[in-house]
Amino acid sequence: MLAHARQRGIVQIRINSKVANCIELEHRLRDAYGVSDPIVVPTPPDPTLVPQVIAAAAGEALSHRIRDGISVGVGWGRTLQLSLRSVTVRPVKGMSVVSLLGGLTRGSAINIYEIASRLAALFDAECYYIAAPVFTDTEATRDLLMRQSILEDAFTHARDVDAAFVSVGAVHKDATIFRIGLVGDNDLRSLQKAGAVGDICGHWIGADGQLVDHPLNSRVIGLAPEHLRDVDTVILPSGGLDKVPVLRAVLRLGVVDVLITDEKTAEAILAEKP
Repeated sequence: MLAHARQRGIVQIRINSKVANCIELEHRLRDAYGVSDPIVVPTPPDPTLVPQVIAAAAGEALSHRIRDGISVGVGWGRTLQLSLRSVTVRPVKGMSVVSLLGGLTRGSAINIYEIASRLAALFDAECYYIAAPVFTDTEATRDLLMRQSILEDAFTHARDVDAAFVSVGAVHKDATIFRIGLVGDNDLRSLQKAGAVGDICGHWIGADGQLVDHPLNSRVIGLAPEHLRDVDTVILPSGGLDKVPVLRAVLRLGVVDVLITDEKTAEAILAEKP
């Protein structure tokens, strides 16, 4: 019963004290990359539990920033989905939730439509979707869809959010985007060859944080990373050593306000001079 209640978010577990090394790493991330509010949590002994630990902190961080009238843009991924268990539900007026990229063509807990709708349901908020796949089959198809009034309206809402709740993906076969078959093996190899270190909102970036020259970037339907600069608060929960290159790249891009990661990942990010 407790496990079921925790899964639904009725029962929540929080750690209210931090170890000294986590606090030091937060100061170093703030100084090195200009992250206004870094949050570093202890790395669990079992690496498979890293997403759950980060998600618990992420749900709490998002809860603190939810207020009347706020518009929250959301991405997709396992960590964001898990974080909703730790969001504190309370009465909020005039809140809206906006998807920042297209979705999967099949049901999944990590689908952006599922994440956006669940967050909206927690606060009885309006929910706006980008009703299109995250990747189209051709650039021409993407351009055609982007000219449709329904998508133009969706992107108007996406560019006008007060807070963005997003994650990043790595470039290897075990990353979620490749594991579920959204991007194939041929694209994986060509992305690596193009110098991609990961994606944010479906856009593939290199080590410098800039978009790489790859066809997927001309077929993606999602808010471009540079538009995150105009968002008041960008919250990025992500961790694991495989995410270090893409996290470092996004930090170089300078769009993250709240980075939530684990201790070992933070140490690895800081191991290379920014």
